[in-house]
Amino acid sequence: MKKVFFLFILIASFSSCKKEVVKETAKIVEKPKPIIKYGYNLDNFTVIHDTIKNGESFGIILDRHHVFYPKINKIASKVKNTFDVRRVRAGRPYTILASKDSLEKAQVFIYKHDRINATIVDFKDSTITAQRFKEPIKTVERIVEGKIYSNLSNTMDSLHLNPNLTWAVADIYAWTLDFYKLQKGDTFKLIFEEKFIKDSLFAGYGDIKSAVFTHKGKNLYAFRFVADSSKGIPEYYDEEGNMLRSQFLKAPIKFRYRVSSRYNLRRRIAYYGNKIRPHRGTDFAANVGTPIIATASGTVTESRKKGGNGNYVKIKHNSTYSTQYLHMQRRKVNKGDYVKQGEVIGWVGMTGNTGGPHVCYRFWKHGKQVDPFKQKLPSAKPLQKSVKPRYLTFIKPLKYQLDHNILPVEEPEVIDIAQN
Repeated sequence: MKKVFFLFILIASFSSCKKEVVKETAKIVEKPKPIIKYGYNLDNFTVIHDTIKNGESFGIILDRHHVFYPKINKIASKVKNTFDVRRVRAGRPYTILASKDSLEKAQVFIYKHDRINATIVDFKDSTITAQRFKEPIKTVERIVEGKIYSNLSNTMDSLHLNPNLTWAVADIYAWTLDFYKLQKGDTFKLIFEEKFIKDSLFAGYGDIKSAVFTHKGKNLYAFRFVADSSKGIPEYYDEEGNMLRSQFLKAPIKFRYRVSSRYNLRRRIAYYGNKIRPHRGTDFAANVGTPIIATASGTVTESRKKGGNGNYVKIKHNSTYSTQYLHMQRRKVNKGDYVKQGEVIGWVGMTGNTGGPHVCYRFWKHGKQVDPFKQKLPSAKPLQKSVKPRYLTFIKPLKYQLDHNILPVEEPEVIDIAQN
């Protein structure tokens, strides 16, 4: 009997060893995270997105969403210093946060000024408020380069860049380049900022940090720099610290000259028998052989000898301004050459109708000769000597980036070099 009992115990023990151990796994159900937008938990509202139609007003929209005119008038009066409800425009998107019930009565009105900025009008209770809202923006740097085949606009389009960026580039180089004279094969590089909402929705351009145009074999750099931190006004300068938005030089001769005759439409000229002959230039008297310099950067449109002008050079600076230099002894530049401000273009002489060595400097605005000293030209103050070392240090990495097609090492993921 004892043997049988022992055998039973042994079989039971052996069987228990074969039983599988079942572990219970607790299932954790995560609650969905609340959707927070504009400072509100959107789960607590019925969210309505729409666009203002032609003929619609703030009042019409709220009335349609069960807010009655006595309350609408109160809202408009309360928020007028922050948000003029009369100025809502057709085509603008808006969002209404309505009560989460069958009535869906509007409680918050959000007007989208653009992709980034909005105004939030909150009237869900007795306290009516209006406040500005700005989407969180991520700014990244991008570098692009292109080659001119027809014009700048077409090249920028081929790089899928917005016309706003093209206009910004044109503004920077307005006094250095004549964009109508860009040549096939000219190249450029730009380092600029792009703004994104939620990392993917394009929200426009930021600053153009630096740029370089290679035009007729010359590199024309532009670096954005704030010279006076108290004013905080940025300007663009070249690699030597010269402002691109520069005024014309006061004279086409650097040293040792005098103004012998000014622009005068009633001047009597001895050479013509003391008769009244309009003088549409300014004469700078100097010794024969004195270098004559371009008063601003541009493209040479004429370089020849003709009649009373003698040897002369004419330069087009942009679509508005041109300058002309008469009576040269000898010309250094040819038609089509691109010259920089301060570059020697010829030498003082006595060719043509002249009673002594000088250069007659003529100034053209919109195709009409005018007195350069009476024109309101862009101001251009050079960098102060105390600021220039800081500037040269500042642009060193920017120039390296342009020359080597790279962005700062801390943002390698935003490198995007597009070529035409």
